[in-house]
Amino acid sequence: MNLIVQKYGGTSIGSVERVQTVAQRIHKIAQKGNKVVVVVSAMGKTTDTLVKLASEITSSPCRREMDMLLSTGEQVSIALMSIALQELGQPAISLTGAQVGIITEAEHSRARILSINPHRIQRHLDRGEVVVVAGFQGISDGTDLEITTLGRGGSDTSAVAIAASLKANCCEIYTDVPGILTTDPRLVPDAQLINEITCDEMLELASLGAKVLHPRAVELARNYGIPLVVRSSWSDTPGTRVISPTPKPRYIDKLELTKSVDGINFDSDQAKIALLRVPNSPGVAARIFGEIASQQLDVDLIIQSIHENNSNDIAFTVSKNVLNKAEAIVEAIAPALRNSPTNNDEAEVLIEKGAAKIAIVGAGMIGRPGIAAKMFKTLADAQVNIEMIATSEVKVSCVISPNNSNRAIDALSKAFDVQLSETPIASNLVQVSPHVRGVALDTKQVQIALLSVQDCPGMAAKIFGTLADKNISVDTIIQSQRCRIINGMPTSDIVFTVSQEDLQAVHTSLDILSGSFTEVITDIEIAKVSIVGAGMLGQPGIAAKYFGALAEQGINIKMIATSEIKISCVVAKAEGIKALKAVHKAFELTEQETSKISVL
Repeated sequence: MNLIVQKYGGTSIGSVERVQTVAQRIHKIAQKGNKVVVVVSAMGKTTDTLVKLASEITSSPCRREMDMLLSTGEQVSIALMSIALQELGQPAISLTGAQVGIITEAEHSRARILSINPHRIQRHLDRGEVVVVAGFQGISDGTDLEITTLGRGGSDTSAVAIAASLKANCCEIYTDVPGILTTDPRLVPDAQLINEITCDEMLELASLGAKVLHPRAVELARNYGIPLVVRSSWSDTPGTRVISPTPKPRYIDKLELTKSVDGINFDSDQAKIALLRVPNSPGVAARIFGEIASQQLDVDLIIQSIHENNSNDIAFTVSKNVLNKAEAIVEAIAPALRNSPTNNDEAEVLIEKGAAKIAIVGAGMIGRPGIAAKMFKTLADAQVNIEMIATSEVKVSCVISPNNSNRAIDALSKAFDVQLSETPIASNLVQVSPHVRGVALDTKQVQIALLSVQDCPGMAAKIFGTLADKNISVDTIIQSQRCRIINGMPTSDIVFTVSQEDLQAVHTSLDILSGSFTEVITDIEIAKVSIVGAGMLGQPGIAAKYFGALAEQGINIKMIATSEIKISCVVAKAEGIKALKAVHKAFELTEQETSKISVL
């Protein structure tokens, strides 16, 4: 007998007829001897309707009262679903988040789950009843017992949290699409179903805008080893399995407040190559990394920073044992770049033969603005200067001097209460084709460039700590390699992206730091196109193929940032969809279903 948690979104239960259809599906599963917990969202557009009602009264309703209002939507759904099941002869009971003991922070509209008391659910399951639970909601810890809501993606999060607390065999997320697709089917109609995907890959895709699963739900599944399946409410197709790694032992309390950082990765076998003042034109990155890939050289981190005077800086790291080959390739390309008609400055090649990469890793970093800032401050306090920064949703990497390695490791270990990990992300996977699992487009970001930032320990911590204090989540962060001396102080540029809705708050925060840099440049007309895949690890040529696909369409790259399983390029917003389609086609994601992966 299996214990299965199922979640149905608002579209799946958008009418009485759909509620009855879903009830029939649940009844069949229960009749096979399974214990079933069902988590439901509000029906159809109910939440939007409730928000509109409040907006007709005031433009700024109290968050507490909005939680009280919005939580009623799920109560309608659970009652109707329970009635529909009972009509089929299936014993069932509906319970609110408070009734099943979903305890949250006392934070209205965006609470995180602290714990779930599974005893009442278990009692009803033992009686043979299907338990229908209101998703998206809980009750605050303490004496006031306030109704709280979990924010966007709350029902997904509720379902996985309940599955974790019950040690369920599986958590199934039912939606109006057949599973996780290689990209948005509204933009690319021939996007294909992904049979299996790792939690790390799914975290990246979900954080990049894939709306089928919320990152918080994936984070919980990853942390507690919950098998996830994303399936269609309208068919019996198997959908997409989201593979969780073997979890580390964790307490079931403080479900969403577990350690943000799970471990530290360190690699001292790195060398850095920087090309300064290369032409700001389509095809440059494709040419550079195409030549490197032709020699089967694997590149680790890649960054391309803000352009100035019609030029860019591109920097990347490689293993020391291939540095000589990589240096020879870059030196051979550089003269042609210097003579480009679009480049008025002299291109320059900088080689740093000794470099070390240190990174903090953890799914818990998602949605927690202060984690990167804490890393930067920790390094600054240890007098460790940061030479390169590369970020993803589950990892923040910094390139530092090898001389500072021990101090950096010790400081970060103490700050995050974790140990050095020898297992890099995705290394527990058997890598098979395809190397790229999916492609995502995000048009809701804005690029902020800070020019001539003082290049000294603590500056990154100061900037991103100030933003974190305002609860601003920073996405991609790039630190340029070009150094200018201003008033006797070395400076470099820092560029990052944030959500457009945070733009005003960013400018307010930066006003406090105005003496730390010379200028702020804002670019709203951007799109971020990203490829994600654990199979990219150790595969030369993936970046070159990506950049080449953009170059063939004449699309210029404004910014590049990479991690082991993601490569992101910022392009002009007007070219975002064209870039998405080009990259999706280049990696042959439309020709056949993506093949499966296996976990060791």
